[in-house]
Amino acid sequence: MSVNRYNVIGFNRGDIIKLIINTPGTYISKSGTRFKLKNGENVQEIPAKKVEQILITCPSSISTEAISLAVEENIDLVLLKMNGKPIGRFWHSKHGSISTIRKKQLLLSENELGITFVKEWISKKMENQIDFLKMLSMNRRDERRDLLKENVLKIDEEIKKLDTVTFNQNIDEIRNTIQGYEGYASRVYFEMISKSLPEKYQFNGRSRNPAKDYFNCMLNYGYGILYSQIERSCIIAGLDPYIGILHVDNYNRKAFTFDLIEKYRIYVDKTIFKMFSTKKIRDDFFEEIEGGFFLAKDGKQALISEYNLLMESTEKYRGKNMEVQNIIQSECHNIANRILNW
Repeated sequence: MSVNRYNVIGFNRGDIIKLIINTPGTYISKSGTRFKLKNGENVQEIPAKKVEQILITCPSSISTEAISLAVEENIDLVLLKMNGKPIGRFWHSKHGSISTIRKKQLLLSENELGITFVKEWISKKMENQIDFLKMLSMNRRDERRDLLKENVLKIDEEIKKLDTVTFNQNIDEIRNTIQGYEGYASRVYFEMISKSLPEKYQFNGRSRNPAKDYFNCMLNYGYGILYSQIERSCIIAGLDPYIGILHVDNYNRKAFTFDLIEKYRIYVDKTIFKMFSTKKIRDDFFEEIEGGFFLAKDGKQALISEYNLLMESTEKYRGKNMEVQNIIQSECHNIANRILNW
């Protein structure tokens, strides 16, 4: 990662750059085939060919020419809310859901394939939670070790219950049952995460809009960035991010993204837990507002840096090493193929 004197953050992977616009008042325009970044008297130009993604995280301005350049170069351009969730994005028109996938997606919430997908994703989420708690228990030599093991068994019981869910015509009943299992497992999981943190950072359950504590503040912003990545992967694979299965379709809500993100939340959980347990958190990362906290500029910078390092790390996937971000993309293509072949 590099941070230049204009406070524009660039994450480098070889010759590829992810730009995080993190300074209020930055103006992004086009200069030939380059993005021109201006803030006060400070000016910088970056070749569009080197840019993979632009995240705008604060009040800034961008010209229509710069937007067009990003679209033409297939650069993901995302506007983020204060909590990290994408408020909007621009993408090339070729990244659209083909009609066959879209038509079949509309039927997923009322057929067996849709329930199979949801069970797979929620089950994987719980398995990830178990694996993480087991890892934490291995590093404990006090009463928390036994407590972690006890709660691993509780989550495992919810996986077994989830496995018994079968398709029937009462979709709302299935939805409520699955969300009940998932919700209980998550409450157990986050209680154990809290108990495993330094006492200063322990928290009382999940909180949102606003977060009531530092950990949830980081978690909410991290999930917001992940939402954006899942949405992008869906669009590229031809999936419609708005047509959900488990999550009810509400106007302008990316329900399918909410469904699919469940199995990937662990990446954010691990990243943020590591930051808190290795003393990478500072009080000035957060700003207090009425009812809670939101992430300040330096906090966003620190979190996005760690998140990008994780996404560019490799894991074993189908017999070969792949970057995490490419695994997510590959799995979205697999989902699209399963829907098309159904």
